[in-house]
Amino acid sequence: MDKSFYTSWIVEEIREEGRQQGLREGFQEALLLLVLEGRGIDVPEEARERITTCRDLGLLKTWIQRAITADSADDIFTEEATDGEPSAREDQH
Repeated sequence: MDKSFYTSWIVEEIREEGRQQGLREGFQEALLLLVLEGRGIDVPEEARERITTCRDLGLLKTWIQRAITADSADDIFTEEATDGEPSAREDQH
């Protein structure tokens, strides 16, 4: 079986793109949790899991923006905080 495909430049490029995507997601997840925790907001396990499993970078950005003024972790997911952004019900991670 020829395995040269798995070591080709295109496969390595795809792998690198995946690594970069994972780093961006991980950074935004960590930033969101840091903002909430830095503001003294309790992050229940359910909210933490929802944040760490979200793969939508746009939604994570929206949640980070909401976290700046949120009174609770649940506030980042509420429809009232949307300002035209996807609601918690539209969250498809």
